[in-house]
Amino acid sequence: MGFIKGYDPDSLRELVSAAECEGRLDEIADQRSLPAMFERVWLLKVLGRLDDALVLADEAVRQARMAGTRKDLIRARVLRGTVLQYRRAHGAADHELAACVAEAEGQGWVPIAAFAHQHRGRNAFEAGDYEQARESFKRTVFLRREAGADDAALESALRAVDLVERRRDPIAVNG
Repeated sequence: MGFIKGYDPDSLRELVSAAECEGRLDEIADQRSLPAMFERVWLLKVLGRLDDALVLADEAVRQARMAGTRKDLIRARVLRGTVLQYRRAHGAADHELAACVAEAEGQGWVPIAAFAHQHRGRNAFEAGDYEQARESFKRTVFLRREAGADDAALESALRAVDLVERRRDPIAVNG
């Protein structure tokens, strides 16, 4: 999404322009497609409107279950997991994201598995579980390479691994 201006080094959360996000939210407010619903959940989440985001994320999961594909359902569940993360419900978020990882990997859906691992890593990082974060981010790198991701996508995942390793063992890194 073009709204992301960077990532917070302490939480790895997206840094966005609130005005741009609000404007986009207004533009798509009446759209009912699943992709528009996913985008609205994400926008509400990054704007900090977490109650609204969770209600809409639950609705997106229901809609994906009824009218979408299995891939759509995993994407909806990953998105709901990220809303739970933002609400600091890290245990519930990890449960949701781990299930998404398992299903995507089990189906051989490499890009979706990488996406789910990335978000599971962010959740673990924010919760202070650096071992899980490191494992998830390393798996993200592996899967993105397997999927033929561009250098920018690999670089962001490699930076996340580096950050986790520095957080995990600051003495060994700083010598």
